[in-house]
Amino acid sequence: MSTVNEIIEKLKTLTLLEASELVSKIEETFGVDASAPAGGAVMMAAPVAGAAEAAPKEEEKTLFDVVLEEIPADKKVSIYKVVRSIANIAVNQVKEFTSSLPKALKEGISKEEAQAAKQQLEEAGAKVKIV
Repeated sequence: MSTVNEIIEKLKTLTLLEASELVSKIEETFGVDASAPAGGAVMMAAPVAGAAEAAPKEEEKTLFDVVLEEIPADKKVSIYKVVRSIANIAVNQVKEFTSSLPKALKEGISKEEAQAAKQQLEEAGAKVKIV
């Protein structure tokens, strides 16, 4: 291993001109082309494969959060009723719960349940999103 380390240390001291000459000599000696993307093709394939794998993971999402973003002042009463039933909280807790928005109203629920909650809230006049 010490030979490899010695070579690396010597390579670190080369000027750009010397490094270019070294590449030319290596190409001549070993019959290779340094501009060919032998390793680059493998590197490029990995991110593409990783990106392809990431897309299905997004589709596989099974748990969602219903986030209450905004309550118009003229719709508070009707929205509070829906929030109370969805969050299963007492009447006196609704105002405190909704005092700072945006806020997750329900977390880790199915897509169907999240969409139903969103629809109820939107019908009451709230601004809601599912994440």
